[in-house]
Amino acid sequence: MTIYDAKIASLAGTPDLLGSLRGKVTLVVNVASKCGLTPQYTALEALHKKYSGKDFSVVGVPCNQFGAQEPGSPSEIQTFCSTNYGVTFPMSEKVDVNGAGRHQLYQDLTKIADAEGHSGDIRWNFEKFLVDRGGQVVARFNPTVAPDAAEILAAIQAHLGK
Repeated sequence: MTIYDAKIASLAGTPDLLGSLRGKVTLVVNVASKCGLTPQYTALEALHKKYSGKDFSVVGVPCNQFGAQEPGSPSEIQTFCSTNYGVTFPMSEKVDVNGAGRHQLYQDLTKIADAEGHSGDIRWNFEKFLVDRGGQVVARFNPTVAPDAAEILAAIQAHLGK
């Protein structure tokens, strides 16, 4: 079983978003529209554009569990992201990333530790997970690590080169 086997719909309701990304290096990020870290959408979109031709994709996963910072409907979220940040990367349905209702995707993602040794529950919006072409989680990054930080770029480049 790989991350690409986790069933999660797109924000538009299309089933099996991750299955359509099988074979790509993917950066999975839990996102929110009304967070102090929301401007990270700009760098996430730049990453997506820079590497999408090399079988890479960013995937945004809206979540409203942190300060109710993603209260919108699917259409409101999509409009916000495209209008304010020009987001073209895939977005999933809104899910829970922590607690009893944690989505299957995050049950798998949260097993890996970040550079600080933190594993388990997501700490805040914009926590990032790098998934290799085979669907294995290979890195986890703290929410405050910018999408264009050297450690994220190095990890993406290393896995694109494989």
